[in-house]
Amino acid sequence: EFAICYTTTTDDENPLTSIQFHSFHRLVGWLHKIIFSQYIISKMKIQSAILGVALAVSPAAAFSTSSASTNVVSSSSTQLYSTIPKPGTVTTSLIPPSKLDSSSTADLFESRVYKTYGRYPITFTSGHGCVLTDDTGKDYLDFVSGIATCALGHNNEALTSAISNQMKQVHHVSNLYYTPGQAQLANWLCSNSCADKAFFCNSGAESNEAAIKLARRHANNRGITDPVIITAENSFHGRTLATVTATGQPKYHKGFTYGGEMVRGFRYTPYNDVEKLQALVEEINQTPEEDAKAGRKRGVAAIMMEPLQGEGGIRPGTVEFFAAARKLCDDNGALLICDEVQVGMGRSGSLWGHEQLSVEPDVFTSAKALGGGVPIGAMMAKGEAANVFGPGDHASTYGGNPLACAAGLAVAEYLSEHNVLENVRVRGEQLAAGLEDITKRYPSVLGETRGWGLLRGVAIKDDAGCTAAELVGDAMKEGLLLVAAGPSVVRFVPPLIVSEDEVNDALARFEKAIENRVGESS
Repeated sequence: EFAICYTTTTDDENPLTSIQFHSFHRLVGWLHKIIFSQYIISKMKIQSAILGVALAVSPAAAFSTSSASTNVVSSSSTQLYSTIPKPGTVTTSLIPPSKLDSSSTADLFESRVYKTYGRYPITFTSGHGCVLTDDTGKDYLDFVSGIATCALGHNNEALTSAISNQMKQVHHVSNLYYTPGQAQLANWLCSNSCADKAFFCNSGAESNEAAIKLARRHANNRGITDPVIITAENSFHGRTLATVTATGQPKYHKGFTYGGEMVRGFRYTPYNDVEKLQALVEEINQTPEEDAKAGRKRGVAAIMMEPLQGEGGIRPGTVEFFAAARKLCDDNGALLICDEVQVGMGRSGSLWGHEQLSVEPDVFTSAKALGGGVPIGAMMAKGEAANVFGPGDHASTYGGNPLACAAGLAVAEYLSEHNVLENVRVRGEQLAAGLEDITKRYPSVLGETRGWGLLRGVAIKDDAGCTAAELVGDAMKEGLLLVAAGPSVVRFVPPLIVSEDEVNDALARFEKAIENRVGESS
């Protein structure tokens, strides 16, 4: 009996090449023939000359006989035909989840979950359509939808079926191989936008990270050593170190600086201010004299904007501002990037928010509603920007996995076949009109109503005597889930399949919450 142990240095992106494998295969076959003939002649006595030849050909090949080889064969056979023991039949040091502390969910969150969120005292256990049910059996009308994520609501039959069926086939392999779902979803995204190619990841922050890296590489290819990306004040682009730097809100930077600086290469400009944007581009394109002498070159790599600022207070961009941004990018060889993580995938009433502004970006990002609640993100690019990355320049282990893409395809199919965008437009107009009516009845509390489609916000006046978060809490008591967008805006982001009756119900509950608030303060 004979065992050959072969080792090679490799990683996920540089697997054993076909040539290496072929050479190794020939070596094994050659050794097998020699060993077999020696076995016949000398009954398993391997001559030292044969061993010397083998080691000379490949020092990485090691030979073992007798009990060692028996152990290897026995081990491989055991692994090949092994079965998982039944629960409770073996001793293990692991404690199964079913045997752990059965304290309340809230208590376990308090003791075991990192406190990165301020949570309301509700535990949800199920949902259907636009309704969520808590652990006491109380129903809530959900106008948060996982913060603009559950586009098809909860327990949508088409989405549930797609995910279940995919799990029965294959849920994850690796981006070292082709998978049908990723190709099909990329095709749908590009066929329904200005994009030529798509890169998949797992979240909005990751899709924006990809866009930031792409912009830097593109600028580097143009000879810019000090690339600068312009974003807007009060923007929000994610929580990773680069995307939170891109976020033009200093409160998110506190405690994460190095020497007082965040990630270098970002500048901020007032949203919708054309003159300020033009002036900033001109300034950035002037390389400081000392840097120029050192062979460095500064320039605008990209202008990165949300078509509608979500966390910044539900503020839509203007056609004039985005037209100016497009021209500035064209004139300076920079990329126009649109962050569509919240407003994209139909929430504005068009598939992409930038369509509301009559502009085509070079790069745009998506996540949230893309998977209907299943984590998936994507960065789309067109033209020159679609060919910036090559193998190894960027990657994602889970990005575009079969399970997530099955969810994305189910959402895409549902949006396409059920005319969901029309529902968004009609229900959005209904919601906006209803909020404006309530504002007129409570002018001391509510201010401007703004937004697109089913991404709407109503401002809370400075002297209203309450914050947006407090008013969200009041609405919760009435069985309505809302979410704040900053300290002074209440945000309405229901599932895109919300009905006329559900919009009317939400408006009534919201008004009841305001009525109670005003009554308490009077």
